[in-house]
Amino acid sequence: MMGVIISIIVVAVIFFCIWQDNDIVTTRINYQNKKIPPAFDGFIIAQVSDLHNKNFGVKGQRLLKKIREVSPDIIVVTGDLIDRHKYDLEVALTFIAGAVKIAPVYYVTGNHEGWSKRYRSISTGLQKLDVKVLDNADCEIKRGNDKITIVGLADPAFLTTGHWDKTDTLLMEKYLYSLPHDTDFKIVLSHRPELFDLYVRNGLDLVFSDHAHGGQFRLPLVGGLYAPEKGIFPQYTSGEYQKANTSMIVSRGLGNSLFPVRLNNRPELVVVTLVSI
Repeated sequence: MMGVIISIIVVAVIFFCIWQDNDIVTTRINYQNKKIPPAFDGFIIAQVSDLHNKNFGVKGQRLLKKIREVSPDIIVVTGDLIDRHKYDLEVALTFIAGAVKIAPVYYVTGNHEGWSKRYRSISTGLQKLDVKVLDNADCEIKRGNDKITIVGLADPAFLTTGHWDKTDTLLMEKYLYSLPHDTDFKIVLSHRPELFDLYVRNGLDLVFSDHAHGGQFRLPLVGGLYAPEKGIFPQYTSGEYQKANTSMIVSRGLGNSLFPVRLNNRPELVVVTLVSI
């Protein structure tokens, strides 16, 4: 009898872990800022992050269905579209081919793109699908006479083969300093939430980030347990953070890398609606 009970518990735990790793939750955030032009009131941004070559259904259709349901104006991909340990560019590009049929896609690199040593192939494949690749680059989105700027920051992993230190952010700082210091509303795509102070120093408005995988295991009243580069109980793992005039939205991501199990941390599609006030 005890053996049967143990078997039932084991099977239940296995199914629970499978559900936790594969059932996508949509998190909706209304973001208000007086700098948002009136024409962009109600503008919807869907964030896809840390996919790590995960395939949600055939050709990513389960994830694509979730994205279609929110009717985004743009889709932002904030790094680690691929995984260097299980690299499969075809899977990644198949998903992107479906995404660009829903809305324009804007992409910035993560550490896995940097460490994969195959970024040229990744970038070329994305550009062939008309994805805006924004590694230390920016572009404007216009609606009528109004516009906003989207800025992308290349991941520091391109500067090192291992863990990076603060000196690796100097090029990012230099690029941010080169941006026009005007009153345009700026959206920033950057894989690294731990660089929040850098974004604040440069007066950026709204930052989309990820990388921490939600802390992998999320604990009540504590938050995420572990994040790459930041260790135990990292500061930025999920949700919206505010400092001075800068807001940073951190996605819990969709896929996994070396560690295959999430707890209290289902894959997340973040949807942000801009609100002009």
